[in-house]
Amino acid sequence: MTTTAPANTDSRLATQLDIVRSDLARRVLAVLRLATGFIFLWAFLDKTFGLGYSTLTERAWVTGGTPSQGFLLGDAVVGPLKPFFAAIASPASDVLFMLAMLGIGLAVMLGIGLRVSAVIGSFVLLAMYLAEWPIGMDAGSTNPIVNYHVIYALSLTVIAVTHAGDTGGAGLPWKRLALVRQARWLI
Repeated sequence: MTTTAPANTDSRLATQLDIVRSDLARRVLAVLRLATGFIFLWAFLDKTFGLGYSTLTERAWVTGGTPSQGFLLGDAVVGPLKPFFAAIASPASDVLFMLAMLGIGLAVMLGIGLRVSAVIGSFVLLAMYLAEWPIGMDAGSTNPIVNYHVIYALSLTVIAVTHAGDTGGAGLPWKRLALVRQARWLI
C-alpha cells in the first residue's frame, strides 16, 4: 500500500530564516550575493562604457562595440564548439548577453528573482565555459573541470537555494508581492 503525503496547504513562502539558522552565515551569504551580483553588473558596466578593465573605451557598446560578438569571434573561443559560437555571434547576441549581465547583476544585488538569476546565469556561464573549452593540454586553463565559470554558477545556486536576498536585500518584500506569491519561480 502506498501513501501520498498530504498537499502542502501552507501558503507562506520559505525565508532564509527557515534554512540558515546562523546570523553570521546569513551575513556571509549576503556578502557572497553582493559580490556575485557585482561581477555581473560590472561586466555590464565595463562592456557598455569601456571602463578599461576588460573593455577598452573605443570598444565600448555605447561607441559601437560588440560585446558578445567580440568574444564569440575572438581568440578566446577555442575547441570543437568554436563554429557553433561563431554562428550565433550577432547583434542579437550582443543585446541578449548585455540584458543578461544587467538583469542578473541587478537582481542578485537586490536579492530578488534569485531562482531565475541562478538558472539564466548558470546557462550563460556554461556557454562561456564551453566556448573557452578548458579541456586539453593546450587550453591555457589551470583546471580543465572547475574554473571560475563553475564557481560563479555554484555561487548563484547557493544564493538562490539559501534565499540570500532576505538578508540585506529586498527578498522579503519581493516575496510578499502577489505576482511572486502566484508564480513562485520568481522567488
